[in-house]
Amino acid sequence: MTTDTPLGTFEEHVMLAVVRTRDGAYGMAVRREIERVTGREVTIGAVYATLDRLEAKGLLGSGRAPGEGSRRVFTVTQRGASALAETRAMRERLWQGVDLGRLLAGAG
Repeated sequence: MTTDTPLGTFEEHVMLAVVRTRDGAYGMAVRREIERVTGREVTIGAVYATLDRLEAKGLLGSGRAPGEGSRRVFTVTQRGASALAETRAMRERLWQGVDLGRLLAGAG
């Protein structure tokens, strides 16, 4: 395990949105993807703060998109991909043996 894991929930959402938007992973596209998939509204400021923090940790890289003016686009680095994989594995281990059906049946 690296010291980059586990990713926080929103960090994970932002990184997955970068992966899902592929070549067009600029701030507003990341925001739209998170909102589309989660149904949760997020502020563009929260997205950019998280993108900047993940880049400072070396989990994302950024550059200027050709022909896009000053638009900054983000990509997941190898270190970021490792952090995503480790976070997912940790989450799956935590879910092992959890019986939500039994818990939900008792919640009635």
